[in-house]
Amino acid sequence: MSSDENSRFIDKHMPIIEVLRGKHALDVTFMDLRSVSGFTDAFIVVSARSDINARTLLEAVTDKLDETGTTYKVEGAESVRWKLVDTGDVVIHIFSKTGREFYKLERLWGDAPITTFEDEE
Repeated sequence: MSSDENSRFIDKHMPIIEVLRGKHALDVTFMDLRSVSGFTDAFIVVSARSDINARTLLEAVTDKLDETGTTYKVEGAESVRWKLVDTGDVVIHIFSKTGREFYKLERLWGDAPITTFEDEE
């Protein structure tokens, strides 16, 4: 896959990434799973700064998806470790810091190309 194709693929998901970064998500990571997964094309993985921030991130993502008319399913909305938003094409994982360390998705999907984004301060 060319770098242009990869850039376009990430760009397609930038509105969600930007919403998460704008709400102070930490360690924002985009994982391109197209070559290693049969159930989704990508993961967006973030860490929340607190329980309140996790709820804010979830609300911001679902608001953005509602705005664009994207169908999605939420799991773990009340969990303190992990909230998940599944659109089919992309799965957004919102972790507590301890939840992210426990599940280690980046290690589990280590064969996938990964793009990280600087934390916004």
